[in-house]
Amino acid sequence: QVQFVESGGGLVHPGGSLSLSCAASILPFRIYALAWYRQAPGKQRVLVAGIGSGGSTNYADSVKGRVTISRDNAKNTVYLQMNSLKPEDTAVYYCYADLQGSPVVYWGQGTQVTVSS
Repeated sequence: QVQFVESGGGLVHPGGSLSLSCAASILPFRIYALAWYRQAPGKQRVLVAGIGSGGSTNYADSVKGRVTISRDNAKNTVYLQMNSLKPEDTAVYYCYADLQGSPVVYWGQGTQVTVSS
């Protein structure tokens, strides 16, 4: 059974930083495209950042320059470093994995990020 273990969420003041991590049991981890999504209360789940199996990255316009996605294939882990956090970044953050050509996708359980003074 595939398992995702997310960690790193919490409460932070505006302007602060948080680092999220997601360890996944999908194998082989290195061939999966990975991403972080977020869902704010009453809103749809949206893409924050993605990283391909080859390391290419893409970011939502709302987080460009403040967020960095990375992956460590040796640890089966994807990371999201978030800086200069704003109250509008408050949401549940989910890690995600998919494999090109396959209809199967995987979601983490979500971790709450709250940005508030």
